[in-house]
Amino acid sequence: MRKFAFAALLLSLAVPVALTAQTGDKILKPADTQKLLPASVFYDGQAAPTQLRNSSGVKFADGHYVLATLVDTSGYSTGVASKYQAYFIVEEPVKIGGQTLAAGVYGAGFIAGNKFVVTDIGGHDALTVTSTNDAAIKRPMPLQVMADAAGGYRLYAGRNYVTFSK
Repeated sequence: MRKFAFAALLLSLAVPVALTAQTGDKILKPADTQKLLPASVFYDGQAAPTQLRNSSGVKFADGHYVLATLVDTSGYSTGVASKYQAYFIVEEPVKIGGQTLAAGVYGAGFIAGNKFVVTDIGGHDALTVTSTNDAAIKRPMPLQVMADAAGGYRLYAGRNYVTFSK
């Protein structure tokens, strides 16, 4: 009976480890992304410094990344700066708010009317989806990624977020 109980205990400990190893995705904090993201980025004909302290992302189990960092847009026109708040890198296609975004390097931002817009590096709209305001979030950050209950992730800017998944 002891052998059976010991084997059951070992099996119960091994199952969560196996499930974690299979999913293997990792939410990245600023310390992780600072090693991957550049200090400045090119967008719409200008270079702008990144705010690496305000960066986050996901490293998927297959080794591909989704990375985001806020950008200092003080040199941009008001029209550009209103929708270009973050530099967004997607190494594989992802679904954002139910729409597919191809792999690439983008500008992104949360805009009026509960919208999240993704633009190519020339400033042309690539995707616009509805964003959600999370009044219940306890500690909003300027930018962060958190797990979503549906199995994907949430990209937050303050209390506003969009969901994304592979």
